[in-house]
Amino acid sequence: MPMPAAKFLLTTLNAKYIHMNLAIRLLFELNKGDERLSWKEFTIKEDPDEIAAYCSHFDVVCFSCYIWNITQTLAVAEKIKALNPHARILLGGPEVTYDWQALIQLDCIDFIVTGEGEIPFSAFIKQYPQVGAINNIVSKQNGDLIYQQQGINFPLEEYAGTNPYQNDDPETLRNRVLYIETSRGCPYKCEFCLASLDNGVRYLPTEHIKSNLLYLMTHGRVIKFLDRTFNVKKDFTLDIFQFILDHARPDNVFQFEITADILHPAIMQFIKEKVPRGMFRFEIGIQTVNQKSNLEVSRKQNFDKTKGVILELKDHVEMHLDLIVGLPLDYWNDIKFSFEEVFKLYPPELQLGFLKFLKGTPVRDKHKDHGYVFDPIAPYQIIRSNYLSEQELANITLLEHALEIYWNKPRLFNTLKYVTAQYSIFDFLLGLGRFFEQEHGKFIGFSLDKVYEIAAGYIAAFFPNDKVLQELLAIDQWLQHKIKPSKSFLAEYDKKEKFALLDTYKLPHNKYRYAVAQISFDFGSWEREGIIHPSPTELVIVFDGQSKAKIVDLSILAVV
Repeated sequence: MPMPAAKFLLTTLNAKYIHMNLAIRLLFELNKGDERLSWKEFTIKEDPDEIAAYCSHFDVVCFSCYIWNITQTLAVAEKIKALNPHARILLGGPEVTYDWQALIQLDCIDFIVTGEGEIPFSAFIKQYPQVGAINNIVSKQNGDLIYQQQGINFPLEEYAGTNPYQNDDPETLRNRVLYIETSRGCPYKCEFCLASLDNGVRYLPTEHIKSNLLYLMTHGRVIKFLDRTFNVKKDFTLDIFQFILDHARPDNVFQFEITADILHPAIMQFIKEKVPRGMFRFEIGIQTVNQKSNLEVSRKQNFDKTKGVILELKDHVEMHLDLIVGLPLDYWNDIKFSFEEVFKLYPPELQLGFLKFLKGTPVRDKHKDHGYVFDPIAPYQIIRSNYLSEQELANITLLEHALEIYWNKPRLFNTLKYVTAQYSIFDFLLGLGRFFEQEHGKFIGFSLDKVYEIAAGYIAAFFPNDKVLQELLAIDQWLQHKIKPSKSFLAEYDKKEKFALLDTYKLPHNKYRYAVAQISFDFGSWEREGIIHPSPTELVIVFDGQSKAKIVDLSILAVV
């Protein structure tokens, strides 16, 4: 009697529900003619016992692995084996492509796919269980490791006519981040990045890209391009941008990772003339403005050009800028300088990441040259180096928390812009992060009221004589609410004065609620010019209960 056919499951643990894994969709699409193959996604927040219970019904469970899910994936693999000792576990993805020797020794791991998965995975499911002769598949046989490495890439033109999302319910795509790749590889060789190991750029067929993009625009909202440097080829970039403009829905948002200092003037002109504000988001990895540090990790960057591009496009494209803490030759003062120079660009989001020693990267291979000590557990984050002590890194972590809470949300937009002009924004956020930790203990589980109470306490303690700073905090707090908060940080007019002023300007105080106060400067000039002009001014903020509060421009209202 023949053995029943093996059942295979392609799966992964995403960081969040809104994320979607492109890799398992691509592999399923290429092999969907095989009825033994299924796919399903989970998240790292789900109950590992429930994940394992589902997976244990399959003969071979194939996980897509990354630094953010490898720990949880291994835990689930152990539980699958406990439920079904006959199940076999295969790992693939960037996290297991390099330095896989320790992983394959684990009892719960049977196979590993290294490198691009398309060719070896298809061979694996066709030839299973006789997989020992397949290139780029690590397996175990009688206690011995079997592995033949072959440096071959999947021909991307074979994706022509495929759609990795056609097996999803279209209704589920609307509120998730949809990923698309137009190319693989990167032209740069930054030693902290896995993309640097694939130094040639290969493109998928253009008509395939457009077909999939049209499908995602039709059914989804946020579309993120996975290309490491989307703007390498000017004509290709302009072609895709024009296709987007020709077919996008009004609420579509597109996110691209670009290298700003090589952004062609023709692309910039196209964006300024044609792209609606809010449609494009650019992720720009500045990492450091310390040129010695850049050279040490084989990174090319002209910060002056990068800065110029950001400033020229900031009113047209939403910018997300990245810095890395811990690069070689980047000391405390270098990091402070980089942070302050980049913060002056006022990006809507500034990510302050910490150097991670990804498997396979040159910076990991050469870590002893710089006295690096890093966590052996994913995500392999820096602990100390010849350039930064553990205490210095811990202090910068406090700054990073304050940055996330008060700028990237943004809860102190005007306050922090003012700080940048008057003080050291690096020192201010460092102090605020330290004060937050002292007052609240943790950087989780806090209310919006608590966020402002802590900031007000910090300013009162360390900047007691800066009246403008205190007033801006109060204004920022009001502007973050839809309903007028019960607690304010600026003395308001008494009820009689308040209603008299509202009546003077014919403001409907029976319909909306208002905050009315006097401040020591002209807020309108501050918004327009970024300059504080001392001048006692009446401030009126309206709360309609539906959207965030707004400042009433009294200069355009008729006075009774």
